[in-house]
Amino acid sequence: MHNLFLSGLGFLEFDVFLVLSNLFSNVFAVLLPCIFLVVLGLIVWYHFIRLNKQKEEDELKIKMFMENYKALKPTRYSYRDIKRITNMFRHKLGQGGYGSVFKGHISTDIPVAVKVLHIDSKANGDDFVNEVGTIGKIHHVNVVRLLGYCADGCNRALVYEFQPNHSLEKFVYRREKPQNFIGWKKMQKIARGIAKGMEYLHYGCAQQILHFDIKPNNILLDKNFNPKIADFGLAKLCNKGQSMVSMTAARGTIGYIAPEVFSRNFGKVSSKSDVYSFGMLLLEMVGGKTNDMTTEQNASDVYFPEWIFHRLEKNEELVIQMENEDDSKIARKLTIVGLWCIGWHPIDRPSMKVVIQMLDADECPAMPPNPFSTPASGNATHAKSLFGERLHVISEAE
Repeated sequence: MHNLFLSGLGFLEFDVFLVLSNLFSNVFAVLLPCIFLVVLGLIVWYHFIRLNKQKEEDELKIKMFMENYKALKPTRYSYRDIKRITNMFRHKLGQGGYGSVFKGHISTDIPVAVKVLHIDSKANGDDFVNEVGTIGKIHHVNVVRLLGYCADGCNRALVYEFQPNHSLEKFVYRREKPQNFIGWKKMQKIARGIAKGMEYLHYGCAQQILHFDIKPNNILLDKNFNPKIADFGLAKLCNKGQSMVSMTAARGTIGYIAPEVFSRNFGKVSSKSDVYSFGMLLLEMVGGKTNDMTTEQNASDVYFPEWIFHRLEKNEELVIQMENEDDSKIARKLTIVGLWCIGWHPIDRPSMKVVIQMLDADECPAMPPNPFSTPASGNATHAKSLFGERLHVISEAE
């Protein structure tokens, strides 16, 4: 009887185990697809969220790109906008032959300089179109940025980024205002920045850009004295492979115009014409005054670049404001580079790439051949007769 009871319990345990096994099997059979569906749902949801986030990021990138791309192009303003930006022309910064410059604000934190062209100025429509069409495509740290323009009836204006230190002209002519001298290291920094900007214009753009009016007044300085090349009204575009530029008349400012711009007897008009202007600018930075002014008393016929060449040729001191040996080295280097740049013939002048190499070198470059003696004349005083006179600026009429 006892064995029979135990045998019954054994069958009962087996039945319970069998029932539980079947139960777990059924539950597992039901849960497994559910778990699979949940996991699959989570994967799909994750990918959906990820794709949605990627889509939002892409849309944001495109939106930011479009805003930045729009900001790169100059904005066209109405004359009413110009009056609002300048607060009815309240803060005048300066005035030139072609217009007046006013300080303004596009917004509370973006100061600008607005050049309002005189209606009766000598600057024609071509100059305005040239300025907007040329500088509007340029983006370089050493080239001033054109933010906008106004062509509203006969009212024309150009809106530039504001440069708090104004133009290089303020700091070059230290013989007249010694308190404005900023030191030779800053002068060297400015010279190199101008050279980098000119190199970009000549070699870094889709088309080569010849400025034709490099001078102190057209070099603006930001708060850190970084130079910005400005005023592209006389600029000319040409293909990079083009070895010469055709011109119907000279363009530029007397004292900075290369000989070949006056006469083709000296060579072809090219990027080397800008190099000449840069050389004259360097010599003014060294001399502290315009190049057509005398350096010695009782010597009114002395042409400064020629005078300083002969001093260096004789290894004499430059007789300019210097505080230490480093200043002397900088002044000497700037002078020699400037003299290389003002060779009579374009072929004798370095490219702006070579100019930068000379400015960056530890040692001063060698002295150039006498840039004031020409095979045609052999007369060194010819330089003074050509550039020392005060003539009217000639603009090209094409």
